[in-house]
Amino acid sequence: MKEPSLSTSATTSRAVQFESFGGPEALRVREVPVPHAGPGQLRVRVTAAGLNPMDWFMTSDAETAARFGLSLPCGFGTDYAGVVDEVGDGVSEFAVGDRVFGGAMSRAVADYVVVDEAGAIAVGGDAHRTPDGVDDRTAATLTIAGCTAAAALAVVDPGPGDTVLIGGAGGGVGVFAVQLALLAGARVIGTGSPTSADALRALGAEPVAYGDGLVDRVRALAPAGVTAAMDLHGTDTAQAARELGVPDKRITTIAAQIDGITPANGANAAPGAIEEIAGLVAAGRLWVPIAASFPVEQIRAAVELQAGRHVHGKVVIDL
Repeated sequence: MKEPSLSTSATTSRAVQFESFGGPEALRVREVPVPHAGPGQLRVRVTAAGLNPMDWFMTSDAETAARFGLSLPCGFGTDYAGVVDEVGDGVSEFAVGDRVFGGAMSRAVADYVVVDEAGAIAVGGDAHRTPDGVDDRTAATLTIAGCTAAAALAVVDPGPGDTVLIGGAGGGVGVFAVQLALLAGARVIGTGSPTSADALRALGAEPVAYGDGLVDRVRALAPAGVTAAMDLHGTDTAQAARELGVPDKRITTIAAQIDGITPANGANAAPGAIEEIAGLVAAGRLWVPIAASFPVEQIRAAVELQAGRHVHGKVVIDL
């Protein structure tokens, strides 16, 4: 990736936008006015933006977009990493030249993003310092998936002596959930397709194929039983966990709701969770596989790959 300029005299910049809601075919790279930081804000020259399923789910149709407060014309992507190149009045925690990462809902795939110094992803955007030793592509994958995984772990609270079943373990959130559960001392069994087995083993999970017969396959792997479960894809893993005797209070979902089971939402991650995850990455204790990176001009191909849900690791846009 090229180094970003810390100042610009240009009046326009690139941003990926929707002129109509829909799939990857509706995405366009547009020339837009260069934004500027207002009071309490910082402008980031974005170098990388990580993709998540929520990006294309939120913008799939007008009704869904309205639920998230989005209207046309609309940006795309939430996870970003880059360098602060402008700060507004009153900003004290960041300075021009600081490397940062964070989330700016449905506007991160752009040359510049303006976020609040003390904001939230869905309201104003947020920023965190990128630790030394963490490259921007990796930093751009951390916020949404890392916070979601941290929230899921907080629900089921794995530890030594636990055997945790994780559904969708090879996906973007699964990459974090598997490793965080292992760091907590648990044994991890991860569901995936037969082709994902090696990727799951690389993360430290014991792979098991999803689909019919999952309960029997898990019993064969863990005859002493499963004690907690995280369903990161739908409801099949959560239902299997119930059949395996896991109490509802130790099951969570992120992509569906089941009566009696507490869902996990990254917005509810504990304060400091994302900084802790970034620190683990910097220390070499947590690894984020980058499945593919694309230049922004190939945004449609990148989204098609990520939306196929069969990629092992994260997809990143370079800017």
